[in-house]
Amino acid sequence: MDTTLSINNSSMFQVSEFILMGLPGIHEWQHWLSLPLALLYILALGANILILITIQHEPSLHQPMYWLLGILAIVDIGLATTIMPKILAILWFEAKAISLPECFAQIYAIHSFMGMESGIFLCMAVDRYVAICYPLRYPSIVTEAFVIKATLSMVLRNGLLTIPVPVLAAQRHYCSRNEIDHCLCSNLGVTSLACDDITINRFYQLALVWVMVGSDMGLVFASYALIIRSVLRLNSAEATSKALSTCSSHLILILFFYTAVIVVSVTQLAGRKVPVIPALFNVLHNVMPPAFNPMVYALRTQELRVGFQKVLGLGDNVSRK
Repeated sequence: MDTTLSINNSSMFQVSEFILMGLPGIHEWQHWLSLPLALLYILALGANILILITIQHEPSLHQPMYWLLGILAIVDIGLATTIMPKILAILWFEAKAISLPECFAQIYAIHSFMGMESGIFLCMAVDRYVAICYPLRYPSIVTEAFVIKATLSMVLRNGLLTIPVPVLAAQRHYCSRNEIDHCLCSNLGVTSLACDDITINRFYQLALVWVMVGSDMGLVFASYALIIRSVLRLNSAEATSKALSTCSSHLILILFFYTAVIVVSVTQLAGRKVPVIPALFNVLHNVMPPAFNPMVYALRTQELRVGFQKVLGLGDNVSRK
């Protein structure tokens, strides 16, 4: 009788907040990771803000290719800011508590920004495909209106398809455990604490990944397969080299992003024995692309590099050269 009563009381109880414990298995010394993570976050903010200022400041960069890069910079800032302030608060101030609405909001933001990043990479791949395979028609196809429509479609797609993720998580009943062995609110990490069935949560998470990221990845690689086929048909070696150089920075970022997605997914499945590995990879996957995307473009794109120098006050030196 007493046992039955205690079970009923437990099932009626609803936790009011979650506790983010940090990186599993290394709680004692995880604060040492705060410095490199803080530096990555500062680099992500500074570099992406510099890209936005440069594109706005330099008239020669007012082109669809750079508009898409500017949108990617905004998404990168949003993605990094979604998780890094809370992670640093945990590592520096032991601020581990997070309310349920805040946790569900973070789940929504992470999924939305990750989907947006994948969608922008698809738009970039289409941009390069048209530029290389149909150069004469490029100015009439990839216009300012095209960029606006593509961006709005990505925002609507990710914003709407992601809504069920936190909604389904909020409908679960959290009656006993509230400690998340992570430093951010991941959908499956949170719902695994629920006392009721989470089959629908797992199914929608899997379907969402396949519909958004999976379809984007397939279309991106199909675009680059067509680009490579078109480039290899060029008779001039110089023309081939120039065509490949125009899309090399995009290809590097795309390969890095989707490789990271695959690695995170695999480590999530295989990381039960060493749970710190998927948790750390999950954090790095949200902060490293925003930090390194601008660096790749700066190194590989001369126009953007010159624009950086002008914005940073080195324009006189550039013009003299």
